[in-house]
Amino acid sequence: MNNEMAWVDRRRFLAGVAGVAGAAALGTMPAEATIRPGRDEYPFTLGVASGDPTATGVVLWTRLAPKPFEPGAGMPAAKVSVDWQVASDERFRDIVRDGTAWALPQLGHSVHVEVEGLRPDREWFYRFRYRKDTSPVGRTRTAPVHGGALAFAVASCQAWDNGYYPSYRHMAGEDLDLVLHLGDYVYEGGIAADGGYRRTRTPDSLREAPRDLERWRMQYALYKSDPDLQAAHARFPWLVTWDDHEVQNDYANTRSQYEGDIGALRAAAYQAWYEHQPVRAPARPGPNGPRIYRRLRWGNLVQLDVLDGRQYRSVPPCGWGEADACAAAYDPSVTMLGSEQERWLYDGFRTSRARWNILGNNVMLGRLDHDGDAGDRLWHDAWDGFPAARNRLMDAWERHRVRNPVALTGDWHSTFANDILRDFDDPSSKVVASEIVGTSISSNGDGDVYGPYYGPMIKHNPHIKFFDGDSRGYVRCRVDRDQLRADLQVVSTVSRSNAPESTFASFAVEDRRAGVQVL
Repeated sequence: MNNEMAWVDRRRFLAGVAGVAGAAALGTMPAEATIRPGRDEYPFTLGVASGDPTATGVVLWTRLAPKPFEPGAGMPAAKVSVDWQVASDERFRDIVRDGTAWALPQLGHSVHVEVEGLRPDREWFYRFRYRKDTSPVGRTRTAPVHGGALAFAVASCQAWDNGYYPSYRHMAGEDLDLVLHLGDYVYEGGIAADGGYRRTRTPDSLREAPRDLERWRMQYALYKSDPDLQAAHARFPWLVTWDDHEVQNDYANTRSQYEGDIGALRAAAYQAWYEHQPVRAPARPGPNGPRIYRRLRWGNLVQLDVLDGRQYRSVPPCGWGEADACAAAYDPSVTMLGSEQERWLYDGFRTSRARWNILGNNVMLGRLDHDGDAGDRLWHDAWDGFPAARNRLMDAWERHRVRNPVALTGDWHSTFANDILRDFDDPSSKVVASEIVGTSISSNGDGDVYGPYYGPMIKHNPHIKFFDGDSRGYVRCRVDRDQLRADLQVVSTVSRSNAPESTFASFAVEDRRAGVQVL
């Protein structure tokens, strides 16, 4: 008991991030609340997070940043020790695991603890201590060994100056097992002086776009300063991947349509991503680059393969962005995932015993014909630009008789429910899989942008069963033995953090029945 009391200075705890994040989770925080630590030296300004759960373990994350918008974040240029605890109860009366981790300056004083030895299918509570300061308390959970339903949220695309994050406020109040984030966690641009929708003054250090590592660290710190995002991280374990804006719009491997080779920029961006996400050691940058594609198993119910669709992809052969289809994209050497990731993915299909096989996918898998019979205009930053790679994926699903393949996708700031055809060049080919593309948390703000743009195209694509281009929110999913149900949860506006939420549409995929039903 004495050790427990020594960990918690209640006044400092409530004055810091924990008080704000806890209020967000309960939906009681004022609309314009900001994080105001109890004193300038408080190190846990960016909150806590957990991720990559297994049946026996989970990753715990925090970063020490008492001055997050300054180079070095107010920390000494030396490694420091951080204590951590995991308990079975929120008051830490039953501590089941504890230890000490190093926060290294070369990793931005971030902390990644890979906890093992936990019991399956249970919730756990965790916290950190640095010197005399205690972090907010986070809640996480382990996966089941055998069965049980899975409830989770799918999110992506959260441009800071496009709006607040009311969806995370609502998400934090849900009863979920995890959050799947499919990329565009940060955006690569500088932040406007007036803060855009947020109407707050931006620190001078954030006005220019990030190019080096220190500036990327500040970009992540800005996003992670949001109390509603912190609340959602503290409430659930997350599975995260990246898309393009964590480096540069529509990039492919180390190539950019804007400036050619972006290898140095990408290296800095990838390191900052690792430093700010609750991911395991393979995601740490090294000589061969970070490996972030990985697999989650939720008992024998779900196998969820999280993809990296940026690091290894070919430059789109037919052109960047919107362009006509061309024969070069059918060359077998053209890849979206790279040969090693493809082998890993297809080997996982071969050995899967799961009832549901889900892809955490960053760009749309289904075809989006822009002009119908008038031509073959497509968006080549998506799988449409890589038809040979998409056909290999279809082949693998069929060859290995994968049960209930479903792609969950981000990127588009729009919602699509798609039937996935065996061969999109043959509209009469059979439906082999299902796809739900989720909208953005904040990107594009409240403007009606993609509805007017993509709306006229939908008639050329009968496999698209639902489309909405103008709502902001996330997709809430529940998977059981018989059905995957997905609810599109949208907010009325992102111009304030306490905007109300509603269910805009619902979808279902039935066991052994490929294709999406609109409910």
